[in-house]
Amino acid sequence: MVTTVNETEKKSSQDKLLKIGELAQQVDVAVGTIRYYESLGLVEPVHRSESGYRYYAVDAVGRVQFIRKAQSLQFSLSEIQQILGVRGQGTPACPLVQSLLNQKIAVLESQIYRMTALKEELLAYRERWADRPLDDPCKQELCSLIEEVAEHGLPSE
Repeated sequence: MVTTVNETEKKSSQDKLLKIGELAQQVDVAVGTIRYYESLGLVEPVHRSESGYRYYAVDAVGRVQFIRKAQSLQFSLSEIQQILGVRGQGTPACPLVQSLLNQKIAVLESQIYRMTALKEELLAYRERWADRPLDDPCKQELCSLIEEVAEHGLPSE
């Protein structure tokens, strides 16, 4: 069989490309994850064969690893899209990352405040109810402790 230069070049360039399964294996994610990232525009195949196989450049490995690292820092895929979009425009992404990080810290601080307040409230209930007698099982109440909260909130001392 005679191979033309064009076919040889095509074969040579495909040798440097990764099929979707190879990419997924190298970054330890499911093929479906790569497809999902592709549907969001986070990674793009550089070539699709006539039979529909997706081929990715070797640098897609680093891109998917970046996505996974960003996710481990609780960046959403939408935020990662923003970061990659800014970088794709040739602009440094670090200022955006810092801004998003500051927003995340503010949300966490608010959640910590609310959780601490809830903990204090629950501790107060626990102390108040520690020596309280059990409910009479013949009554209709499911639990007088919760009924007290639902009707009145935590009574003042």
